[in-house]
Amino acid sequence: MSDSSRIGASILHVDMDSFFVSVELLEQPELRGKPSAVSQGTGRSVVSSASYEARRFGVRSAMPIGRAMQLCPQLILIPPRFEKYREASRKVMEIFREFTPLVEPLSIDEAFLDVRGSIRLFGPPVEIARQLRQRVRERTGLPASVGLAGTKFVAKLASQRAKPDGMLEIPPERTLDFLHPLPIEAIWGVGKTTARALHGRAIHTVGELAREPIDSLRRVVGNAAAQKLHELSNGRDERSVVTNRAEKSIGHEETFAVDQADRAVLDRELLRLSTRTAERLRALGAEAGTIGIKVRYSDFETVSRSRTLPEATNATQRIYRTACDLLDGLAREPGGPPPRPVRLIGVRTEQLIPVGGSLLGLWSDDEEWRAVDRTVDEVRQRFGRDGLTSARLLAQREEVVDPRSLEPPL
Repeated sequence: MSDSSRIGASILHVDMDSFFVSVELLEQPELRGKPSAVSQGTGRSVVSSASYEARRFGVRSAMPIGRAMQLCPQLILIPPRFEKYREASRKVMEIFREFTPLVEPLSIDEAFLDVRGSIRLFGPPVEIARQLRQRVRERTGLPASVGLAGTKFVAKLASQRAKPDGMLEIPPERTLDFLHPLPIEAIWGVGKTTARALHGRAIHTVGELAREPIDSLRRVVGNAAAQKLHELSNGRDERSVVTNRAEKSIGHEETFAVDQADRAVLDRELLRLSTRTAERLRALGAEAGTIGIKVRYSDFETVSRSRTLPEATNATQRIYRTACDLLDGLAREPGGPPPRPVRLIGVRTEQLIPVGGSLLGLWSDDEEWRAVDRTVDEVRQRFGRDGLTSARLLAQREEVVDPRSLEPPL
């Protein structure tokens, strides 16, 4: 979709401010104005969300909690309650859809909206953004920042500069005026390595990047990246708001509080991760053709292994047994990594297809396992997730902290 077909700054990027912390402050208002962060608070935990008071000390999301406490010794840690955050997110997304059906969630606390079709009902985009922020605040008590622009890329940049609890409109005709003074690190895909390479060519701002000949860019960052950087730096972004994203992969991973060499513990966590992954596959109506694992050792070496199955599956036991086989295989590989304690372990499924999309024989090897899964799913639908679970998963989990799910949170 070209910019010319859009009506003004009709693409909105809505980003909830310090979302996890803001949800917690609804029940703990005495913490308002104080530096706080949502985190497990154990040795290997990271900051999930930081208040703006904490950010003034340099505390940021994904920062190790030890470093956060060094920067801000008075930091107040709030144990995370992810179910509360998911429920708040559902309410916020429902409000977004009251203004337009064209909502593309990016994560638990942000989304793109295309409001072109809503102008007759609600007024110009800037008025829609104002009403949206007000409605979110009135119904949930939560602050939201909104960026408005003619493209998704610029709308997201605008919302970041509107924080906290603000709104910034970039009319399409002012796109380059807004973009070109920004540092090149503002562009999606420009990480430390790419930025270093561009700085070596005396390219420091988006405007300098836009003026660089594309053939010169190709020599620095390669063909594909050069084309993308050239388009974005010149304000061109043809992507539309997508309401239904096709999942390419589904998985989960967990970090241990203490490095684990006990195979019983590793197997139990593989079962837990496989169970959650299989549940999501079945909820999506999908099966996976490839199963993979990720292992990070105590020395931070990280390895991944995967296996393509004879037939796609969403059976918990098939995913679990394949993951265990892959873990076994690491120890048998010639010249493979020596046995070491494990810091992080993960399960991932790929090559997703709709259920029934693969050609099966008259009888699937997984059929008995599928029947068990169907029963478990039915019980959990009636009585909740705790209604039925594997006895092996009832063990205490002091050795696992800060499970970092790979799932989209909605």
